[in-house]
Amino acid sequence: MNEKNKRIEIIDALRGLSVVLMVIYHMLYNLTAFLDAPSWFFSNPVFNILSPFFAGLFIFLSGVSSRFSRGNVERGAIAIVLAVLITYVTHRMDMRITFGVLHLLGFSMLFFGLTQKFWDFIPRKAAPYIFTALILASSLAKSHFSPVAENLWLRDILSVLGWRQQGFISNDYFPLLPWLFVFLLGTWAGLYIRERKLPGWFYDKTVPVFPKIGRKALLIYVLHQPVLYGIVMGIMYIRS
Repeated sequence: MNEKNKRIEIIDALRGLSVVLMVIYHMLYNLTAFLDAPSWFFSNPVFNILSPFFAGLFIFLSGVSSRFSRGNVERGAIAIVLAVLITYVTHRMDMRITFGVLHLLGFSMLFFGLTQKFWDFIPRKAAPYIFTALILASSLAKSHFSPVAENLWLRDILSVLGWRQQGFISNDYFPLLPWLFVFLLGTWAGLYIRERKLPGWFYDKTVPVFPKIGRKALLIYVLHQPVLYGIVMGIMYIRS
């Protein structure tokens, strides 16, 4: 296998760790939402700080991985189809995911695949500062401006962008702002990683367990909530 295309276990391990924490996070949500577990199981200072960090890491790594693929448009389209399927299933389960992390990643991969030449035109040394500035600026714009739309389609567009509108329900919610720029920051880092510009240990280090989970991240994401929901419904049936 070409060294540049060889899987990097540290990246797979970090992705696997993020997926494990995501599953735990959703499990705790299900316990509080359906089984009357204490609210601090799901909402507490530790989780409130760590969950955005690990979600951001997962999105960042997806951007990194996009530099190892020549089929980002196709990958994005497949992810969007799966995301739409998740929306349909979760609406039927009454735990709606209208625009979650898979919707975001599908759009980001498709968007990057279609506009890659533009992003590659940005000087490499300037790119991280530009993307970081866009992350901060879009976060500030969301916190300081609160546009409200009456039109249904405009409400959905604003919600997808990051200005969540009344009536827009998504239990897993990852809007484009600022997360799209986190993904793009990952595509910048992916160039250096692909070209093996980091220290040798980064490419040679082996990690137990988590890399295998990271390689199945998409499958785990698609299946984990229906499985967790089924377990919760089974417990509720037994208790009743």
